[in-house]
Amino acid sequence: MKWPENIIPICQPAHCPQLNPIERFWLFLKSQIKGQVFNTLEELRDRLNHLLSTITSERVISLTSYDLILEALFYAASI
Repeated sequence: MKWPENIIPICQPAHCPQLNPIERFWLFLKSQIKGQVFNTLEELRDRLNHLLSTITSERVISLTSYDLILEALFYAASI
């Protein structure tokens, strides 16, 4: 297959949430509200909005970065 220069394919096993960066982000969010009780959907939305507004881009990077992805990008850049 021929890929555009700005696309770096990284093959992952099918149905492998452990390798999906967003899953680690959701895990973090869920850990922040674990055990809390929300009486209304609006209370849950407010709490999530507050959490999301306090998360820095550095935190998102630390939660979603994988060494294997970084290594693949480094390798692809060196070809």
